[in-house]
Amino acid sequence: MIGRIAGRIDYRAPDHVLIDVGGLGYLVHCSERTLQALPATGEHTALYTDLVVREDLMQLVGFTTLVEKEWHRLLTGVQGVGTKASLAILGSLGPDGVARAVALGDWNAVKVAKGIGPKTAQRVVNELKDRAAEVMAMGGPGGGAQAAPEVTGGTESMPPATSANPPPEAGTNAQAEALSALTNLGYGPGDGAAAVARVAGDNPGADTAVLIRSALKILAPKE
Repeated sequence: MIGRIAGRIDYRAPDHVLIDVGGLGYLVHCSERTLQALPATGEHTALYTDLVVREDLMQLVGFTTLVEKEWHRLLTGVQGVGTKASLAILGSLGPDGVARAVALGDWNAVKVAKGIGPKTAQRVVNELKDRAAEVMAMGGPGGGAQAAPEVTGGTESMPPATSANPPPEAGTNAQAEALSALTNLGYGPGDGAAAVARVAGDNPGADTAVLIRSALKILAPKE
């Protein structure tokens, strides 16, 4: 399995890029949004990848973050959603937009993606609604995951080690991550904080995903 590609962009097309890795060229398909985020031809980049293997096809698909890759994995698990449809959804909404639409049951937002009909959009929302909080929690504050490490001149630029600093208290960190994810979904900081505090009070050991999922139930409009 090829999980990550890092190298120089040799060629750009409407739906893919050709990345040179030590003299070997990898053709990587990406969503429109991901392609727009990549540097210019001739510059170095890094992408997380998923290898699609079928009887008549072997295709690499690229993502700027692990959250985007995880949403692609979940989307392609929905009946009627293949790689092309998944990239269309991610290209239209982005991973945060997909999380928001799924968490709020907004299938009309999913339907905006090119080639996605109402039935498919409803299946996406219905089948993935219980996974939104889990995926959002992957990224921590801001609801986004760490991007693939940048590459400059063939060497990776890695973040400095922080082992000298002790991690924050687990419960406090989970609440902060949950509040950040709720804010990213469009909820006001006050409402989000109140919901997270209520859930944390009832379940002090709850992790980020549980806090988000339970808070969303509290914040959901009452019929």
